[in-house]
Amino acid sequence: MTGPPDRPAAPVTTPAPSVPVPDATVARRAAVRDGLGVGVAVGLSGFAFGVTAASAGLSVLQACVLSLLVFTGASQFALVGAVAAGGNPYTAAAGAFFLGARNAFYGLRLAGLLRVRGWRRPLAAHWVIDETSAVTLAQSDPRAARLGFAVTGATLYVLWNLTTLLGAVGAGALGDPAAWGLDAAGPAVFLALLAPMLGGARERATAALAVLLALVCVPLLPAGVPVLVAAAAAPAVLLVSGARARSRRSATAGAEEPARRDARPGGGSGDAGVPR
Repeated sequence: MTGPPDRPAAPVTTPAPSVPVPDATVARRAAVRDGLGVGVAVGLSGFAFGVTAASAGLSVLQACVLSLLVFTGASQFALVGAVAAGGNPYTAAAGAFFLGARNAFYGLRLAGLLRVRGWRRPLAAHWVIDETSAVTLAQSDPRAARLGFAVTGATLYVLWNLTTLLGAVGAGALGDPAAWGLDAAGPAVFLALLAPMLGGARERATAALAVLLALVCVPLLPAGVPVLVAAAAAPAVLLVSGARARSRRSATAGAEEPARRDARPGGGSGDAGVPR
């Protein structure tokens, strides 16, 4: 007897290979996502600046010119807050300038990464602030970093200036920004940006000392001056940490010296190392 006829083997179908997304494409998407997220979130707080500036006595034109030409929220809020508190305008401007000077250090770090040339260089420098620097440095490759910088800068610049105008124009209808809590928006945004940078003990010590200096100086010094005094926290912490590092190195070297002497031929004390 013959067995049943062999069935034809079913055709083997291999799934179509998935096309991998290039790493560069993923990096660019992440840069755009980060840039838009940061730009929109921070750009909307320009409304609080517009309201605060108008309530401090600045005209709509003055508030808008500050956002257009200064374009660094911490310095703008510091200037307007000092003026609103009755501080000397020159002292207020000095405090705002000192806060803005940190952007120059960001520029040193970003210059080799962005590689902007020609007439675009001063325009790019105007966008070097906390948010654009954070997004740029967080990217995985130079092209994505440049894209993140451009997206963050453009989104934030447009929204910040637009919402400054809306806030300054609508300040009269809103009344006192303190009643709405809008006067706290600027410091809240600044603290939110600062918090992720306090990862090490040195950074936390600097922030704590700066807060302490500011709290001590606010009731004693004119408005705007406590900001300048609080900045002394950074060199003070650096000096102390440097002295501690040198002390530890000296102690380590002193502890290792006897071991090195014992390891030398004929080293040590007594009969150690003496052949018998």
